[in-house]
Amino acid sequence: MFRALVVEKAADGSTAASVQDLPDDRLPPGDVTVAVEYSTLNYKDGLCLGSGGGLVRTWPHVPGIDFAGVVEASDDPRHAPGDRVVLTGWRVGEVQWGGFATRARVSGDWLVPLPGALTTRAAMAVGTAGLTAMLAVIALEDHGLRPGAGEVLVTGAAGGVGSVATAILSGLGHQVAAVTGRPETEGYLRGLGADRVVPRAELAETVKRPLEAETWAGCVDAVGGAMLARILGQMRYGASVAAVGLAGGAALPATVIPFLLRGVNLLGIDSVMQPLAARRRAWDRIATDLDRARLEAMVVPAGLADLPALGAAILAGGVRGRVVVDPRA
Repeated sequence: MFRALVVEKAADGSTAASVQDLPDDRLPPGDVTVAVEYSTLNYKDGLCLGSGGGLVRTWPHVPGIDFAGVVEASDDPRHAPGDRVVLTGWRVGEVQWGGFATRARVSGDWLVPLPGALTTRAAMAVGTAGLTAMLAVIALEDHGLRPGAGEVLVTGAAGGVGSVATAILSGLGHQVAAVTGRPETEGYLRGLGADRVVPRAELAETVKRPLEAETWAGCVDAVGGAMLARILGQMRYGASVAAVGLAGGAALPATVIPFLLRGVNLLGIDSVMQPLAARRRAWDRIATDLDRARLEAMVVPAGLADLPALGAAILAGGVRGRVVVDPRA
């Protein structure tokens, strides 16, 4: 038996989530079975806990796009019982049952060995959001960003990706300007290492001029939309923006002028289908470059029964930092 948060869909299209005890034969196909110690909550999980947001194809469904735990059984020679592993992405928790359970069965191709310096709890304080943040920082570095180059902007800074990006960049010695629409999070962001906090209203709208003063040496953008368009015109010559989200909308009301006249780079960051080598590189960097005290400051603990309410809150922008879920609680 295992315990899981199961979302069921009624004939009228409404959905409801409840914690249930299920027999092991309800687990999906896969060659590795993992005892899940921790999971986490992401924006996608909020969608999957409700209507499915177009991500869930079949019900009943167990959400949870991330989990970390210990291998219980394996037909994959790369993973042995007792190994600590982490899973993010691969549409687990969307098209296949995910990590909001005490046990999961998945393909061994989707698992990453957990670096020795990270606990399973710390791995889920990181989760998809933190992995995305690290991939964004690596992309900026690969395109020339170095400490001392100038301020690095992080939008949506109080959210999951933004919180981890702020902590990582600050820890690496960058000057971080954190954008938020929630003034009450200023103390939290400064605690993560932000050198200054930029009110969202200052960047929320586009302007007629395609170029403004060269301000940012780099940017991790979780907002997209009009804010991203505005930021592109403020980047320094040759600087890069790592785009990780679209909380402000998918449309990009920008011109090509920043790319043509300033050589600005717009880098798309996908964490769902990243190959294993890129994932291992990112997790190894997380183990060495993310300050544990700052990571712990982001954590909001939760159990399975807390997730329906937290899922609604994250969709409304009401969750700060990183929710860490103990399915055994």
